[in-house]
Amino acid sequence: AFVDVDGVNFFDEPEGCRSNYWINALILEADAAPLRDPIVKAANDAGLGCRPSWRPMHRLDMYKDCERMDLSVAEDIHRRLINIPSSPRLVNAAPDAA
Repeated sequence: AFVDVDGVNFFDEPEGCRSNYWINALILEADAAPLRDPIVKAANDAGLGCRPSWRPMHRLDMYKDCERMDLSVAEDIHRRLINIPSSPRLVNAAPDAA
């Protein structure tokens, strides 16, 4: 559904790593970050069941006053990440699917 959308990429495993792909995500390029919520809404309106990534732990009330290091990378990824449906039971629900 997102293959032809500029600024949207599948979040792949880094080189030298091996993912179990228990969750899949799209990551927006930096200039497309403001589109995260509209993309999630449009995807959900189309029945794709997407959502923003989980809130970083340092933003949770129970951890808000805890000591922390620079979390600018976590903040950047959070504002650009979209979780997409992940399940061994997913089926292609496209109208032209065989």
